[in-house]
Amino acid sequence: MKIRRALATAVAAAVTAPVVLLSVTPAFADTKPVTQTQNKQSKPTIKELEAAAAEAQKAYEEAVKARDEAQITVRRALQELSEDSHPLVAAANAAKEAAKLAADAKDAADKAVTEAKTAITELPADATEEQKTAAATALSEAEATAATAATAKTAADTKAADAREAVTEARIEAFRAAGVADKALEDALAAKIAADAALAQAKKEAEEEGEDCEPENDLTAKVTGLPTKLVAGTTTAFSLRVTNGSDRNMDEIITYVGVHATDKSGLKDTGKFFRLQWSSESSPKWKNVKDDYIDAVGALKPGARTDLKMRLTLDKATPAGNGVAFIAADFYNKDGSCGGTPGADMYEFDVKAAGSKPGKTEDAKPKPAGTTKPGGKGSGHQPQGSASGTPAKTGTDGSLAATGSSSATTSIALAGGAAVVLGAAAVFVVRRRKAGSDA
Repeated sequence: MKIRRALATAVAAAVTAPVVLLSVTPAFADTKPVTQTQNKQSKPTIKELEAAAAEAQKAYEEAVKARDEAQITVRRALQELSEDSHPLVAAANAAKEAAKLAADAKDAADKAVTEAKTAITELPADATEEQKTAAATALSEAEATAATAATAKTAADTKAADAREAVTEARIEAFRAAGVADKALEDALAAKIAADAALAQAKKEAEEEGEDCEPENDLTAKVTGLPTKLVAGTTTAFSLRVTNGSDRNMDEIITYVGVHATDKSGLKDTGKFFRLQWSSESSPKWKNVKDDYIDAVGALKPGARTDLKMRLTLDKATPAGNGVAFIAADFYNKDGSCGGTPGADMYEFDVKAAGSKPGKTEDAKPKPAGTTKPGGKGSGHQPQGSASGTPAKTGTDGSLAATGSSSATTSIALAGGAAVVLGAAAVFVVRRRKAGSDA
């Protein structure tokens, strides 16, 4: 189905947010002018987006280089920390030896106390007072020596533990430095994918023909019941409510429901992992979502709403990672007028491996991925994240293919579009997430 201009414009605006945040080009250095311009329904030029994509690519390549250098440094540090000549290792070995000697001294002192006590019990019945006094003195001296040895052993053990911890901390610090480089690479990859998606979307939109549709703040599409944690091999049911809060009739409603995923190289087909279906009161039989669009909602009178039942099935082989669903709606009237929700809301969730326990979970909350018109009655949110910029395509069975961003931490992070959240404006690609996770 042809991409509707109302939704396409919102998505194109959304995917430029990471570019603005990361300041990869002077054209996007100031977020305020960009927001104001987008609120007026204009958008960055293709030339500006090409410059942004080039800068993002350059930043990504530099981040890859920095990550590689960090890994070399870490390997060198770990190698040095495995050798006895390293100062921290030498100190730990010396402390360990001192602790062993202190333990031996304590054992010898404890043995002397035992022998002194035995000597007293073995005194003959006719032992003289001098013999008894000598035995008691020997025991007292042995106990004093044992107490001193015990104190020395405790101190030596503490010193040895501290020395071992110093070595461990040095190893952790090496890994921490590598983690910083990995995170920088993950952020750079997120910006690169977002910039590439924005450019591709802008070029595609430039080739499209048709009427411009106006954003309608009073048309809403909201999801309820989608958990923040899903388990591979299970099916999850949730609801999608579309509401016409305006004072005009909407003759045809089209809803956009996209579940996205990525891997290190960018957009990947996840049709074998995801299957999204819907049903309604008037059409109760479950049907696969086609091309991320549901065009059988029908008309909505002013103030009316309709509810769709949704269910998302994750194949058992779905890798653990992160996921995101984008929700929006368009309307078309017989008189030629049209419009849609000001942007696509995004709902983030974690994907757990098959057989896992989801643990404590809650309903995913919408995060705006687009903008509203100034002075409108909608949420009035500003750009908050980067969507995929291109609706997912489906396989022959109608299952979804991903069009999201990339995780730099897992082989395949099922988090289409959502990977790294930067500050107030979320940069999508993949957390969680998780997992972590370069091209």
